[in-house]
Amino acid sequence: MTALRTLGIALVILLAGLGVASAQSWQPLQHQPSFQASTALLLTDGTIMVHQIGSQKWWRLTPDASGSYVNGTWSTLASLPSGYSPLYYASAVLPDGRVIVEGGEYNFGQAAWTNLGAIYDPIANTWQSVSPPSGWSTIGDAQSVVLRNGLFMLANCCTTQAAILNPTTLAWIPKGTGKVDENDEEGWTLLPDGTVLTVDTNNPSDLTHAEKFIPSSATWISAGSTIVKLPDTNADNSGSHELGPAVLRPDGTVFATGGTPHTSVYHPPAIPTDPGTWIPGPDFPGTLDIADGPASLLPSGNVLCAASPGIFNRPTHFFEFDGTSLTEVPKTPNANSKTSYEGRMLLLPTGEVLFTDGSSDVEIYTAAGSADSSWAPVIVRVPARIRAGGSYIIKGKQLNGLSQAVAYGDDASAATNYPLVRITNQATGHVFFARTHDPSSMAVAPGTRVSTHFDVPAGIESGLSDLVVVANGIASDAVTVQVR
Repeated sequence: MTALRTLGIALVILLAGLGVASAQSWQPLQHQPSFQASTALLLTDGTIMVHQIGSQKWWRLTPDASGSYVNGTWSTLASLPSGYSPLYYASAVLPDGRVIVEGGEYNFGQAAWTNLGAIYDPIANTWQSVSPPSGWSTIGDAQSVVLRNGLFMLANCCTTQAAILNPTTLAWIPKGTGKVDENDEEGWTLLPDGTVLTVDTNNPSDLTHAEKFIPSSATWISAGSTIVKLPDTNADNSGSHELGPAVLRPDGTVFATGGTPHTSVYHPPAIPTDPGTWIPGPDFPGTLDIADGPASLLPSGNVLCAASPGIFNRPTHFFEFDGTSLTEVPKTPNANSKTSYEGRMLLLPTGEVLFTDGSSDVEIYTAAGSADSSWAPVIVRVPARIRAGGSYIIKGKQLNGLSQAVAYGDDASAATNYPLVRITNQATGHVFFARTHDPSSMAVAPGTRVSTHFDVPAGIESGLSDLVVVANGIASDAVTVQVR
């Protein structure tokens, strides 16, 4: 039965691939970076912040006047504080628009599991060091999440500890009791009910166990069994313990991958404190898995992911998961010489996916399909007249999108569940992004009412313009505004 099931899955993947692979494509940037590009983060002004792998240096990719990232240009940003040069770390864009980077499995190329951290102010273009939570000697390649209330939660890679950052004082508050196993190699996924899902990787007594963090009680509870084993962990606690990304889809389910060829799909419960249920998903063909690797939600609701054979072997293969099956899609030019853990994905406001692999080749993926109209942000109220350099409030529904959209597990995090305001001049077609900040919620639940501040750029063109809110690559219907 196992052999027949494997053959059947392989045939499904092959036949599906023949039908749609030609509809997907990769395109290199017209202006490739002069550095080796790694983790990328989408800033709230529509630009991309990219880390030069393993260094202190960061760069900015700015789209061209038509909003194209393929034709974007590079500029330098401030470097990290002295003594801090991480590789494999936690990161996030905070609600106020700042960027936080915490920990690192390596520092200046040396294994360290460092407890260093820093926060970046994109307006001042400066970094500020952040002290670790009290008593933590390690953070390392930790996972992190911005909770529904906008607070940043961070794991200690090597214990069961977690802490929440006060963004004003940059002080940490210990949070989270009842975690069954240590956090090492696990990832966190924000759910529509505000809870946080993880799959255990260090729990040899139950190799299929999952857990949820309940913010209201600051406790971890069981999230049931994944049925199939996802982490590369054995009953004697041997193995790499590696896991893959877990991505929340618009239908409310979570597609979870791991260091085995298996996948599993989580169905959240109606009551947050109930465990929920898991249904095994399709296996990757052969020995492919995602023992560390990237995934991104697409506007169509599919999940793009990168898999490779065994633990850290080459080459990389790319697949789309549509809720039922896996379809292999075209590879990047470097795929044959890369393994999945080297890749990073970032969902762009255009609906495309930016892909970096630690080299100076950055590719952009264009997918087939389109978003369901019910997934789009909805603008309820925005001023009819705005002026260059002005600051305003926009109100609407599901302005954060319906998912964090971008996942890796540990080692890298670049969620995009926050609103962007894009303004297109009707006469010239030129695109401008207004910097957003301080949304009333970071929730990913359908229909959530959200307001956010947006600052109109000083250099914007005047005249009638189309204003939209973009979340996870999906734009709202346009509202006409007069720019003065």
